[in-house]
Amino acid sequence: MASRVSRLLRKPALDWKAIGFSALMPTLAVLAALLIGAVMLVLLKANPFEAYAAMIGGALGDVSGLTQSLVKATPLLLVGLGIVIAFRASVINIGGEGQIIVGALMATWFSLTFRAWPAWLLVTATLLMGFAAGAMWGFVPGFLKARLGVNEILSTVMMNAIALQLMNALLSGPLIDPAGVAAGTFLAQSERLPENVWLPRLVPQTLLHTGALIALALAVAVYIFLWRTTIGYRIRAVGANPRASRYAGISVERYQLLAFLLSGALAGLGGAVELYGVTHRLFSDGSAHGFTGNAGFNGIVAALFGGLHPIGTIPASILFGALLVGANQLQRTIQVPSAFVVTLDGLIVVFVVASQIWAQRRVVRAPEEKMLPAHTANLANEK
Repeated sequence: MASRVSRLLRKPALDWKAIGFSALMPTLAVLAALLIGAVMLVLLKANPFEAYAAMIGGALGDVSGLTQSLVKATPLLLVGLGIVIAFRASVINIGGEGQIIVGALMATWFSLTFRAWPAWLLVTATLLMGFAAGAMWGFVPGFLKARLGVNEILSTVMMNAIALQLMNALLSGPLIDPAGVAAGTFLAQSERLPENVWLPRLVPQTLLHTGALIALALAVAVYIFLWRTTIGYRIRAVGANPRASRYAGISVERYQLLAFLLSGALAGLGGAVELYGVTHRLFSDGSAHGFTGNAGFNGIVAALFGGLHPIGTIPASILFGALLVGANQLQRTIQVPSAFVVTLDGLIVVFVVASQIWAQRRVVRAPEEKMLPAHTANLANEK
């Protein structure tokens, strides 16, 4: 029986023209967003050609821009890999922002508490603690979804808000920088981490750190996990056809919860990597964006742009990292309001997400409601 259901899951009727169109849609969506951005630049009395030339030059024009783009891409890739796992199990994780924050919070507390440990042991243990903290933060909405049927979009958004307030409270109390308190500044930031636990630089005089290599290795690992292991196959089966999976004896709720755990864990690791590789202290301006840079949301777009595939998410993350760096250079060069950069980023997010929804509707699959009854009698006889 299980083998018949397995064949059923592996042989959907696909329209390859529609699949090719869906692969092209994210690129068209980005171009459409940039076109609207050009109209906005004209309204702001700026030359769109000069603006986008500055944008490309800032991201790709020199070693500094290239490495900074890769630095921005690293947390996007880690979050995006978690999103791939979640979406493959047909659950939506909007909680990347909160999971990044709790991963960084755990990494901050752990590294400052056990700073006397050898550097290699402390770095390894801290990254694992960030991974575990993100997993636990993802467990809550995953459990609510699996056991109580709570909508995961609502629960993950609420978890983001809780993580933000938790960070603000801790950075104003137990984790506040004692040097700042002594100086009377009372900034919402932690103590600076010891230099011996910072992630090594890959390129001298730049911010590019070994966390980028960790993210690349994990992209390969996630691909192997999803496409070369039994657990990964079951996660994909649950996302592709939950009714057939349940009929084959696969616990849909269990694998959706596992997907949430792994998704949250990778985002939490992203927070720890950003802390150890770039900022070297946790800080807050009162919003999640102050530390995360919206990586929790931009990682979703990178995953969608990469076709919800771990390897495809690598170039997608680099592209969006370059867009973020280039947009900042555009603002400095053309002197447009900072709100334009935020708006352009939001346009890209909206267009890419909308394009994916539209493209998925064009993919012709044999409806499971029509496929299952045709096999029900034979499957029942095989019991």
